[in-house]
Amino acid sequence: MKLTGILMHLQAKNNSMLKGKKIVLGITGSIAAYKSCLIIRGLIKRGAEVQVVITPAGKEFITPITLSALTHKPVISEFFSQRDGTWHSHVDLGLWADAMLIAPCTASSLGKMANGIADNMLITTYLSMKAPVFIAPAMDLDMYRHPSTQHNLDLLRSYGNHIIEPESGFLASGLEGKGRMEEPEVIVDTLNKFFSEQSSQKSSGNQTSSSCGEKHGGELTGKRILITAGPTYERIDPVRFIGNYSSGKMGFDLAEECRRRGAEVTLIAGPVALECSPEIKRIDVESCAEMYDAAVKAFADSDAAILSAAVADFAAESVSPTKIKRGPDGLTLKLKPTHDIASSLGKMKKPNQKLVAFALETNDEENNAKGKLERKNADFIVLNSTRIPGTTFGSDDNKIKIISRNGSHEYDKKPKTEVAVDIINELEKIL
Repeated sequence: MKLTGILMHLQAKNNSMLKGKKIVLGITGSIAAYKSCLIIRGLIKRGAEVQVVITPAGKEFITPITLSALTHKPVISEFFSQRDGTWHSHVDLGLWADAMLIAPCTASSLGKMANGIADNMLITTYLSMKAPVFIAPAMDLDMYRHPSTQHNLDLLRSYGNHIIEPESGFLASGLEGKGRMEEPEVIVDTLNKFFSEQSSQKSSGNQTSSSCGEKHGGELTGKRILITAGPTYERIDPVRFIGNYSSGKMGFDLAEECRRRGAEVTLIAGPVALECSPEIKRIDVESCAEMYDAAVKAFADSDAAILSAAVADFAAESVSPTKIKRGPDGLTLKLKPTHDIASSLGKMKKPNQKLVAFALETNDEENNAKGKLERKNADFIVLNSTRIPGTTFGSDDNKIKIISRNGSHEYDKKPKTEVAVDIINELEKIL
């Protein structure tokens, strides 16, 4: 078993796009700094060379001795290492690295990076960096969603930085929400994918990269995009409903990606435990009828609609005003079809409007999606399948195929934040 594990590790290292890459890892003063050890281990396992630069506050959470033991390099924190004129050159680090990763990155460091406040070694290294920069924010949910933080993130994206979005989850404050730093293995995989795509683009002569949620310069500025997300709940009685397992993550990631590119976004959300940026106009609904009314109204003034919601296809023909009691004969429900939102918007669609629909299939996926493309009068269909483990409902990852009248393109399994980039890239082409 040990020999098998060693062989698998060597094979993964040989196949890694991080092999031989020089990575500067910036660590700031966050409780998530302990995860930097796992990031270092993941990078080194894939063959990368890691140099840590840590802020003074970062050393309060994790010691340089630990980090040095993992990287086999002295940790850099101060401008001057001794009193004999020896100093650390942030310029040399900027020239040495193939990439810089700042994980965790606090709200304070985000602000300094966005506004060029070079008061510590990490920020001066960032400002001198010639290589791509990846930033993994980590902070409490209120700090993350504050307009100043979102503004700083938008500035950093506009500079060409890659933001590795935080996750929603349990936070150090005891609260739950978005702000938890992405998991180390996902961060390492993000860098590996970046270098893999970069290598593929060089091979094909295409130098354009849109990975990791990089802002594309506001190409959607002035565009109004309608997005539906999450499930709908169709009531049976005051305490029961017909629904599905949709978390809404895909739709919310699409909304954020459109916002980053300058669009005016209206997000119609079913019952989900997610939050969005304050710049997004959010309309919360419960039933298909409510989502239908909101979507029809918003679509009239929209340039495009992306219908990612998992709308219930059926509702109870009659809803009991009181709780239905358990009986020996069980419960029989008579169901009626709900509104077909995609079909309705397809009939409303003007020549200058675009419509993107989703198809979640369990079998005969591509034929079903092609049929939906025609029936709904959509410009393209985003197809995903329940047969692919670790994707679709409740997952942070997805694997899609985009189907249009001009053909289809299949994408690798990846985080939904990156899937959103692929989908909006396709939408931009036809807007």
